[in-house]
Amino acid sequence: MSEAVVFYDADCGFCRWAVDKVLAWDRAGKLRPAALQGPEADRLLRGLSDEEKMASWHLVVDGNRYSGGAAAAPLLRLLPGGRPLASVVARFPRVSDRAYRYVARHRDRFGRLAGTRCEVDPGRRRVAAGPGGDDRGEPEA
Repeated sequence: MSEAVVFYDADCGFCRWAVDKVLAWDRAGKLRPAALQGPEADRLLRGLSDEEKMASWHLVVDGNRYSGGAAAAPLLRLLPGGRPLASVVARFPRVSDRAYRYVARHRDRFGRLAGTRCEVDPGRRRVAAGPGGDDRGEPEA
């Protein structure tokens, strides 16, 4: 299986919420979340300035880096049932990039709409899931 790391802004509630939703879709566990503020980002995103690194989310698959809207199709290809949508997104890269930039510019507004759901820690999902924990990283009742 290929290694796929999705980098997100750990200081952004909406970003944490969005990555958590993507990880919930990723039932096969192909994605590993990592904060842009962590040392792994420095290693896998080398070549990007701090400003470039923090300006977008990034997906690294087998050493290939995709950022912003350009990361949508490769991400969707990794998710169950995502291939048909990935084909559509790949055919319209400018639309995908514009949509990403719109959401990124308004992430505070989207975060307010999501409310307390933005208080998730996507990193906990993969660590705690499995025996004794559900897929949200919370103990079973």
